[in-house]
Amino acid sequence: MKIYLCGFMGCGKSRVGRELARKCGMKFADLDNYIVEHEKMSIPEIFEKFGEPHFRELEAKYIAEMPDNSVVALGGGAMINDNTAKTARENGKVIFLDADFETCYGRIKDDKNRPLAYNNPKEKVKELYDFRRPIYTERSDIVIKAAGRPSEIIEKIREKL
Repeated sequence: MKIYLCGFMGCGKSRVGRELARKCGMKFADLDNYIVEHEKMSIPEIFEKFGEPHFRELEAKYIAEMPDNSVVALGGGAMINDNTAKTARENGKVIFLDADFETCYGRIKDDKNRPLAYNNPKEKVKELYDFRRPIYTERSDIVIKAAGRPSEIIEKIREKL
């Protein structure tokens, strides 16, 4: 079984995913880190050199390589791509970690490895959040309110699964 965690940048996919995998005896994979490792470039470098559409194609390509029996933290934009979303839904359970914008923004605003957040004003990032949120909801099997401690969020996930 594969569990794919989706949601906006900074919602807690990696932090919750690592702990969820540990508690469930599963492997953990971070799709962004996997891409960086295999492409031998940082995400900002990929965006700068090839553009966002190319990065989205890489997500669609590499999501299929995620190991079985794993919890996978997807990038914030992964589920926007039809191919990535389809692959995730066909290969596992997709869980949307629904965190409020201010929480997410507070975590990402100064992170140079998040070019869509770092290179844009807060209002633009909020527009992106508002655009993506209904897509996450529509393309997920389970929606979890991502408020509280990671252990509380993990308990909600385990109850829903």
